[in-house]
Amino acid sequence: MDLSRHLRYFIVTAEELHFGRAAEIIGIAQPPLSQSIQRLERELGVTLFDRSRRRAELTTAGRLLLDEARDLLAREQRLRTLMRKAADGTLGTLRAGVPPETPAVSLQALSRRLDEEVPELDVDLQELTTAEQLRLLASGHLDVGLVHHPVEAADLRFGPAVDVPLGVVLPRASPLARLREVEFGDLAGHGLILAPRATAPGWHDHVLEVCRKHGFTPSALRHARNPEFLLGLVLGGHGVAFEQEAMARREPRVAWRPLADRPLLRSVSAAWPADTAHPAAPRFASIAANVVAADHVPSPPVAPVMSRPWSVVYTANR
Repeated sequence: MDLSRHLRYFIVTAEELHFGRAAEIIGIAQPPLSQSIQRLERELGVTLFDRSRRRAELTTAGRLLLDEARDLLAREQRLRTLMRKAADGTLGTLRAGVPPETPAVSLQALSRRLDEEVPELDVDLQELTTAEQLRLLASGHLDVGLVHHPVEAADLRFGPAVDVPLGVVLPRASPLARLREVEFGDLAGHGLILAPRATAPGWHDHVLEVCRKHGFTPSALRHARNPEFLLGLVLGGHGVAFEQEAMARREPRVAWRPLADRPLLRSVSAAWPADTAHPAAPRFASIAANVVAADHVPSPPVAPVMSRPWSVVYTANR
């Protein structure tokens, strides 16, 4: 029995107190309407209308049912709306991972855009490395994450990728900070501070391969997971780091200079399980890509304080 349909027919008939007019409003013939009301009466074991008079009247049971039927159909509509929103990914909870080095302004912009576009969706942002995100995505404990490529995972889907240009993070007092841009040759004799390979194996290997191709062999390799620790190692003279410009804004005593010819681009995109995709994952991927792209519009070039004299190269190799 289609209870909802029979209740809708009953409500219209109870409001009109006339089977003919009710049938016209509903858009059916009067006999099927009468049959529907009779079936509802048999199902509930009561008489809903007093048909002994020229004008149909509600019985006591009919009056009681009218309010209950309206409430029941309203709750059914609310339930259907909630389920539709859940299926569309606009309601519920989305567990999303973001890299530890994500700038605060990017997180703010991401949160604001999500609040604007999917205000009823609770987005649980978690600070996780690429490797941690991949493990949690595979185990079902994360719905979507922003990962650093290259990533080899056949069971994942990926959103739009954004290439983030990386430059050199170095002490502001370094002679290299006086240059408009830095070449790999200028870094000879310097150590390199890099995230541990376990956090993003593909990206870690890619950085070292780019260094090798451009003739830069770090004098030492140190690892830093946390941005603050990385900046501390840079200030302590333990090496330089290849990071996005926003990283250097956290610490006024460091500088960021672009690499000549932009040889290092960090590709970032959202990833989510292909078989158990959260309906909000593609929307998150699109919003995140727009935020990351907007956050990495190149800054105006730094005016050189000095040309590239031999003394700078000498100091770097000292």
